[in-house]
Amino acid sequence: MSVTTSSVRPGLLGGVGWRVFNALQLLFTLTWTSVLICFALLLLVLCGGRRHWPLRMASRVWAPGLLAGAGARLDLEGFEAIDFSQPYIVVANHQSMIDICALFRALPVPMRFVLKQELARVPFVGAYARAMGMVFIERQSARAAARRLHDAAAIFNEGHSLCAFPEGTRSRDGRVGAFKGGVFKLAIETGMPILPIAIEGSGFVLPAAGFKVRPGRIRLRVGTPLATTGLQPGDRQQLARRSQQMIIDLQRRGQPLGEL
Repeated sequence: MSVTTSSVRPGLLGGVGWRVFNALQLLFTLTWTSVLICFALLLLVLCGGRRHWPLRMASRVWAPGLLAGAGARLDLEGFEAIDFSQPYIVVANHQSMIDICALFRALPVPMRFVLKQELARVPFVGAYARAMGMVFIERQSARAAARRLHDAAAIFNEGHSLCAFPEGTRSRDGRVGAFKGGVFKLAIETGMPILPIAIEGSGFVLPAAGFKVRPGRIRLRVGTPLATTGLQPGDRQQLARRSQQMIIDLQRRGQPLGEL
């Protein structure tokens, strides 16, 4: 499904104005993220290595700050009906790097993310992600990725949820691509329910190509959790397709995104 939004009228800022806005936004993003990483790592030490409060800082301070700095308004639908006292494997479509901020802000529980291995090599950010217990996978090696995901099962013993973007890359046109089966195999092996979330509008606010921030609305709509008890590892592709279709259907529900 192609997602469009008219949140910002053409011509509201000229070309030079947008370049200045994006330069300031990039400076704010780097500064805000660096400061919050320092505080989170300090808090991790003070908490004796327990990650609960540093992760809560990401959801209650870091993510809201970046969304506000981007001029993004977050609309949430269906979250009040979900029992967040239990962990889930959260799966969402992926349009933008700002999806991580939106999910951190929307979900009222500590979250770990499945991230591509390249992010582990980013200075400062990689160190923070490793300290927070994020799961890095090598996309070029299915076997290595499966091992990393298998090791991630310990996250659920802490009562935390795991969030993944099963498309494996960001969509350029808003359409939901095919879901890879790795995280669904983990769900079947651990008995964790799948929680599907449809994201709309993030590709407008921060497109996949380049750093061109535009104020706009981001909508997250959550579906009914999918039970995995009784499923076999061979059912993972069917579970992946079912989850993908649920997210597509969630995107189609309701009114298109309009202006702020």
